[in-house]
Amino acid sequence: MRGMAGKNIIKEAVPMRKLPMNERRTTFKEVALGYNLEEALKEASRCLQCTDPPCVKACPLHIDVPGFIKLLREKKFEEALNKIKEVNDFPAITGRVCPQELLCQAACVMGKIGEPINIGRLERFLGDLEISRGIRIPSLPKSREKKWP
Repeated sequence: MRGMAGKNIIKEAVPMRKLPMNERRTTFKEVALGYNLEEALKEASRCLQCTDPPCVKACPLHIDVPGFIKLLREKKFEEALNKIKEVNDFPAITGRVCPQELLCQAACVMGKIGEPINIGRLERFLGDLEISRGIRIPSLPKSREKKWP
């Protein structure tokens, strides 16, 4: 299928690698391993970049999903992370525990012609990337100098 000015649309989602069964029996590591860079970029390339994205409306935090995915696609990882962090300080956590398949992914337009974008996995990728590089602690706002009783 072609769309978006001749771009080939990939209907199938990029699968996430999992810990091999023989290792699962001997460890407490996560089973789902998350995306590596190549997998995240491939999955991000599937996003249709909707102008009125239903995924944003379906997200309880209203994360700018097409915005962070576009930045991820452009390999602007810090900017993509900042886009998420406009409303969500914990992408590595919410990328794992938020029920995206019932929320943003369920609303994803791509799901009408193929598999929806794995939004949570992309969010997790960026959160894990931040952790691997060292989390930058935001600065505190200046004191208002007002003393409360």
